[in-house]
Amino acid sequence: MSIFPRWSKRPIILAADNSKGPWGGDGGTPGGGGPRNPWSVPPGGRKPAGGSARPTALDDFLKRARGGGGGGSGFPSLPPGANARVLWAIGVGILVVLWLLFTCIHQIGPQQRGIVTYLGRYAGTLSPGVQVTPPAPFARVQEVDVQRFRTENFPRGDGVNLALTGDQNIVDLTYSVRWNVANPRDYVFQLAQPEETVRAAAESAMRAVIATTTLDQALGGGRTGIEQRVAELTQAILNSYHSGVRIQSVSLNRVTPPAQIVDDFNKVTVAQQEAVAEVNRAKSYAQQVIARAQGEAAQFDRVYSQYRLAPEVTRRRMYYETMEAVLAKSDKTIIEAPGVMPYLPIPNARRLTEAAPAASTQGSAAAPAQGQTQSGGGQ
Repeated sequence: MSIFPRWSKRPIILAADNSKGPWGGDGGTPGGGGPRNPWSVPPGGRKPAGGSARPTALDDFLKRARGGGGGGSGFPSLPPGANARVLWAIGVGILVVLWLLFTCIHQIGPQQRGIVTYLGRYAGTLSPGVQVTPPAPFARVQEVDVQRFRTENFPRGDGVNLALTGDQNIVDLTYSVRWNVANPRDYVFQLAQPEETVRAAAESAMRAVIATTTLDQALGGGRTGIEQRVAELTQAILNSYHSGVRIQSVSLNRVTPPAQIVDDFNKVTVAQQEAVAEVNRAKSYAQQVIARAQGEAAQFDRVYSQYRLAPEVTRRRMYYETMEAVLAKSDKTIIEAPGVMPYLPIPNARRLTEAAPAASTQGSAAAPAQGQTQSGGGQ
């Protein structure tokens, strides 16, 4: 026994038993009645390296959720059942808050519109921004992109799309239709399959327009008119469905004959081109004939106007001009003189007349020829 009077006015008595050690009789085991030796092996063997002797917060929460006690953790001591109910109430409250946050607050983008339904019935359209609605499942919001342009290509992939023209020809068409959402409410409630509806309407409109178009128009300059007519007809069909869809444009990408009849089609094209050339030549000849006839008619009008002014003079002049034109092609020479003169044929007169220009270049050969002509005329 040892006494330390200087540490306190009240003596402290420490009892020591060297036979059992400072931590108890058996090294601090639970059955020994003394405090446990911190350096001794715990009951049940050694704990894993790095393990913590104190329970974690998750272990404490699970223990409390199962209804276990747990003094010494800093929480007020509650009955096991009450402690579990409080924890479950906190968890349910957190879930309710998250449910309200995710189903009541909606972020609508600038290119979107929100379609609100209360118990399945349309209730309104949300504009862009942060919007608040009742929670689900009482209210639901479906976001619709109204500024994104969608394109439908015909046909899908590398297939063929045959159509019959108005002049009983077959063509292979590839075209595309560009559209967007104009009315979000009708788009959501009127169309079950918007893309398929737009494809069906566009294909029906294209075949209807091609059926009234000739092959030359489809292959040539009529393509712009075809695109415009198809866009208008497709829009009319979709408007009759109250689809809420607006057709932006229709583009004809390729219009060709089917691959099986390309050679025959080329022959037909060549024949059509030749026919057009022949028609153009015939029109050119007709224009020449008409122009010549119009010139002759104008000349006749001028002669007639002169005839009306001086009939006798005009008649004599026309007679002389006519006789000159007729006798220029004849081998006869007629000399008019007073009285009756016998007819003298001169067979070489025309040949001599034609040879006169050539003879004048020679000089000496022209004189005998002219002498013969004059001697014949004197006779």
